[in-house]
Amino acid sequence: MRKVLCALMLATLAVSANAETKVPTSQAEISLGFAPVVKQASPAVVNIYAKIVRQGGANPFFSDPFFEEFFGRGFAEPRPRVQNSLGSGVILSEDGYVVSNYHVVGTATEIRVVTTDRREFSAQVVLGDKESDIAILRLEDAKDLPHLNFRDSDQIDVGELALAIGNPFGVGQTVSSGIISGLARTGTATGNARGYFIQTDAAINPGNSGGALIDVNGDLIGINTSILTRSGGSNGIGFAIPANLVAEFLRQAKAGNDSFVSPWAGVAGQHMSADIAESLGLVFPMGVVISDLHTLSPLGEAGLRVGDVVTHVDGDEVNSPAEMKFRMSVAGVGGTSVLTRLRGQDSADIEVALIKAPETPPADETVLNDDTVMPGLKVSRINPAIITQMGLLLSQTGVVIVDAGRYGGRSGLRAGDVVLSINGTEVRHPVDVVDAMTDPERRLNLDVLRGGRAVSLRFRL
Repeated sequence: MRKVLCALMLATLAVSANAETKVPTSQAEISLGFAPVVKQASPAVVNIYAKIVRQGGANPFFSDPFFEEFFGRGFAEPRPRVQNSLGSGVILSEDGYVVSNYHVVGTATEIRVVTTDRREFSAQVVLGDKESDIAILRLEDAKDLPHLNFRDSDQIDVGELALAIGNPFGVGQTVSSGIISGLARTGTATGNARGYFIQTDAAINPGNSGGALIDVNGDLIGINTSILTRSGGSNGIGFAIPANLVAEFLRQAKAGNDSFVSPWAGVAGQHMSADIAESLGLVFPMGVVISDLHTLSPLGEAGLRVGDVVTHVDGDEVNSPAEMKFRMSVAGVGGTSVLTRLRGQDSADIEVALIKAPETPPADETVLNDDTVMPGLKVSRINPAIITQMGLLLSQTGVVIVDAGRYGGRSGLRAGDVVLSINGTEVRHPVDVVDAMTDPERRLNLDVLRGGRAVSLRFRL
């Protein structure tokens, strides 16, 4: 009975027109199950062992100059702790490029990669992005390695069979099977990743992070990254980063980028609700509503305006800001994308330049020195690049704290605080912060904007 069911599943499997459908032609092939696919793909999935150095726990006496003076620097500096991180990775090229999750290797000081034939390689992160939870590694002295081919993840259909390969709980390379449960999942993944995911019910557990999600032809369709769980184990809801985004990371890594560069849209968008759709005269909710535009936005320069609805990017439907960002990220910086804009009942295709976030005006990043009351405080003028880096509102201008430093942190300042005024004087440039904190009066009053809320900090010197 099991053989008959297996035959029916495989015989009715429909993969995309870009991938050849394989149907078992004999009883011998049916009895093999997924063995030929696993045998072909598993050598390209590796185990990753990483060491991460973390500072000791916070203590109110640490970094306090008073206690440092009496007890020495050994008291003021907690001992670092070494954590071992376990995960998986996928070899993407024969010369040793490997993809894994950022939360596995992104902050590691030492990375060891072990292949299925028990060879070991030292590796370094050559490109990583915390937000996407992707890291590209380069293995040292590697050549002629087995690797997986990318499949166009836009051609995946819900219901397709899928295999997850990784090293769950460190037990060794393990294969689990399931189907593609959903596409275009956004805002549901755990950990650092935020974006657009493939959902699968193939069992994914701790240690599977960074492993491969493949189709029945052995092609890579995604990188396993997270699960929804209350117990810590698989509940049948796992998420994978689509292969198309991973391919763009690999392209940028090979081009020499040490950080991922995503096209800057310079817009804020929101999901289309039924109420908004009705107010715009739409039959049903679709697309992303443009709620804000930066003055330098390439979409604005192309003719889009607040209230417009973007329904497609390069012919692919988008229904959330994360999905829109994903489509543009896959296209990459330097080219163009065609956005389908809906304005009332008028629909138009508009070509938009894909650019990096502009550094206009110049950031003029400044670190306060020992002549100020808060040495080590790092501030920057706000521009689109800083807005993207710090997650600020598109309309924000002025000066932002990039790093609070030792004294600023103890005083209650945080990275991302926008400095509005110091001692009643408006702050427009990092120089204003330096001047206000050099030989100030006996008080220091700071007004900052934190998460959209005004906060006042008062100090006696």
